[in-house]
Amino acid sequence: MDAMNNTTPAPTPAPSTPAPSASPTSATSHKLRIDFVSDVSCPWCAVGLGALQAALARVAPGITAELHFQPFELNPQLGPEGQDTVEHLTEKYGISAEQARANAEVIRERGAAVGFTFDPDRRSRVWNTFDAHRLLHWAELQGPAQQLALKKALLKAYLTDGENPSDHGVLVRLAGEVGMDTDRACEILASDACADATRRRQKQFADAGIRSVPAIILDRQHLISGGQPVEVFERALRQVAGLASAPLDGAKEHLA
Repeated sequence: MDAMNNTTPAPTPAPSTPAPSASPTSATSHKLRIDFVSDVSCPWCAVGLGALQAALARVAPGITAELHFQPFELNPQLGPEGQDTVEHLTEKYGISAEQARANAEVIRERGAAVGFTFDPDRRSRVWNTFDAHRLLHWAELQGPAQQLALKKALLKAYLTDGENPSDHGVLVRLAGEVGMDTDRACEILASDACADATRRRQKQFADAGIRSVPAIILDRQHLISGGQPVEVFERALRQVAGLASAPLDGAKEHLA
């Protein structure tokens, strides 16, 4: 993959000349495939998704995209009891409780800038998210729009409302709220349905070199890492669609 930007979390980029705008009357429309590798418990993933969607709104209708959410577990080792959020952050990243709170404030501000509300006071525990990813895999089979709706509902449930994304009752309720079959959601969660497929997807992207999220892959070739600002996504979308004058540099790798 061509790494267009590879920092997580993203620093503010240096000022640059705005990329040329796509003409809304152009007869040529570019549709991109976007693989969004992420976890539902990842704050920077919510920031990145909000920024990406804002960028897509800016480049429409000349550029459109079909989003596919790919699984990544930040904490696959967590048991059903989860772990206290501050304890988890201090142990995992070697930071103090004060630093964890300061980081949460930075993320809250970045989220607000793209229309996402974080409430760290309600997010008291970190949970295992594998079953949420199984449900997202099933949602993708219903169509990209259905998967996007469920993904956004899951991010809000955990990062805004402090709900447990490993709780089957929460997952079934969210599926119903976005118009999915709750009986089928119950059946999937009560079985091993979609588990093997989800693990294969995880391995596919891990084998491709994805070690942190969000990782956003445009047309299976060009990687953007981290919760980047809207302008970074907009520039990348225009470049990949061939609408910007600046060429893309670097070798390309293709995801199978």
